Amino acid sequence: MCGRFARYSLSRELERYFNALPPSIEIQPSYNVAPTQEIPVIVQHEDARHIKKRHWGLVPFWAKDISIGSRMINARVETISSKPAFKAALKHRRCLIPANGFYEWKGKAGSKQPYFICLPSGEPLAFAGLYEIWEDKEAPPEAGPYKSCTIITMNASDSVKDIHNRMPLILKPEAFDEWLDPDNKEPAKIEELLRTRNVKELKSYPVSKLVNRVENNSKACIEPLKEAGE
Repeated sequence: MCGRFARYSLSRELERYFNALPPSIEIQPSYNVAPTQEIPVIVQHEDARHIKKRHWGLVPFWAKDISIGSRMINARVETISSKPAFKAALKHRRCLIPANGFYEWKGKAGSKQPYFICLPSGEPLAFAGLYEIWEDKEAPPEAGPYKSCTIITMNASDSVKDIHNRMPLILKPEAFDEWLDPDNKEPAKIEELLRTRNVKELKSYPVSKLVNRVENNSKACIEPLKEAGE
C-alpha cells in the first residue's frame, strides 16, 4: 500500500511539469502527507489541465458518510474495474496525484526502518489516482461537496520489493494525456495503460524515524540517514 508520501514541489514546478494552468489555491510543501489531508491533484476539464485539491481517502458518491474515506486511501490496480467503490471513477474521474516520493517501512513490528523512494532523477512524479465528489444531502448548501481521491497501487517492482510488496502506480509522462482524457472510457484500454506504462525503476534510501509521526513535517523527513541505525 501507500500510506505516506512527500510532495514539496510548489505551484510553478507543478504547472511546468504537468502542463497545467496556474492554480487558484495555495500549495504548501509537505514532507509527510498523511491520509484524509487535502492534497493537490491534476484533473482535465475542457482540454486543459487544472490543479485542484482533494482529500486523500476516497468517499464513493453512494457512501452514507465520509468516514469510509480513511479506508479507501489506496485502490489495487488488480480490482479497480470490478470494485463498486472505484468502478465508476475509473471510467469518469481519473486524476494524477503529484509527489516527489513515498515512504515504506521494512523490518519487524516495533523496529521498522522507514525508506524514502523516488525517481533516480529527483524529478516530480505522478501517482495514478481516482477522485469522487460526495454530497451530504442533510448539510446546508453552503457546506459544499466533499471532494476526495485515492492512489492506485500495484505489485512492487524489483527496485522496491525488498522493502515492501506493494507500491503506488507511477505513470510515465507520456501516459498522462491518455489517462486524463475524459473520452477514454473503455476499462480494457485503461487497464492496459496501467499495466504497460508505469514506472518501475526507482531509488530508495533509509530515512529518520521522524516520519513515523504525522506532526513531523520538514525536510528532515527525506534526508538520508547519516549512519546505519540512526
